[in-house]
Amino acid sequence: MISIVIPTKNEEQNLPGCLRSVEWCDDVHVFDCGSTDGTVQLAERMGASVTTRSYPASLPIFGGNEAEHKNWGLQHIPFKYPWVFQLDADERVTHELAFSLISAVQSPGDNVAFRVCRRDFLHGRWLKHVQTSPYYLRLFRPERMRYERLINPVSIPDGPVSELSGYLDHLPFSKGMRQWLDRHNSYSTLEAQQIMANRTAHKAFSLTQAFVAADFHERRFHQKELFYRLPARPLVKFALLYLLKRGFLDGGPGFTYAVLQSIYEYMIVLKTSELEEGVLEPSAATLSETTAGGRY
Repeated sequence: MISIVIPTKNEEQNLPGCLRSVEWCDDVHVFDCGSTDGTVQLAERMGASVTTRSYPASLPIFGGNEAEHKNWGLQHIPFKYPWVFQLDADERVTHELAFSLISAVQSPGDNVAFRVCRRDFLHGRWLKHVQTSPYYLRLFRPERMRYERLINPVSIPDGPVSELSGYLDHLPFSKGMRQWLDRHNSYSTLEAQQIMANRTAHKAFSLTQAFVAADFHERRFHQKELFYRLPARPLVKFALLYLLKRGFLDGGPGFTYAVLQSIYEYMIVLKTSELEEGVLEPSAATLSETTAGGRY
């Protein structure tokens, strides 16, 4: 009753555990974007269907536009069922969540999508408090869903949404700290390009419009710009996660995670400044995606 889609890029290490957590599903699709390890062969051996969309090696992951990559997948992957659940290779579906997913599609009501609660882990500890956001839209009707933003895309459902019980467990540090830092170094470049693309697509920043703009997307743009213009933004991010969200209750892993997120924010700040000063030029492909990437 549910199809599964798992976007991958060199996930030979994480994929077995992910696939084992969805063995209850008979329509699992691995959507690969050019793995050079054994990801594709492993997926096929474990019974998953594989769709590959590769990009030139000179381009970032997902071809530099994760939203476009995922939207292409929703349109071209031959799903067996009308409902699709999307998860990453470093995520695991718990038994309670699997039961909730099946129950939801049996009686969805007017809903076109469902949010699930994700638990992030570091050093075996659930980052219950310091986690940036625990809820993600993952179960949906593919014809009623689209993604926006170059990286870390937001899910835009066309219709009502509800929430499910059970947890989706996330192991973001399963490949070690070096891999996390390498990945977020790449992500921060795309985040900086996204900021510049948004500014190209919109009029000048307005503090007033951040609170009173009638259009939601226009209001969100100005709210994001307000955040981007905060002095000492990485320190603000740390304070938000560690103090206001009580990340200190997550012990040492909570402190580590808050520090890493503030470092990630600082990388975005530095790379945005380079683009503003013309040290680096945003790619033409990036700026051409301002319509798709400007809303979040």
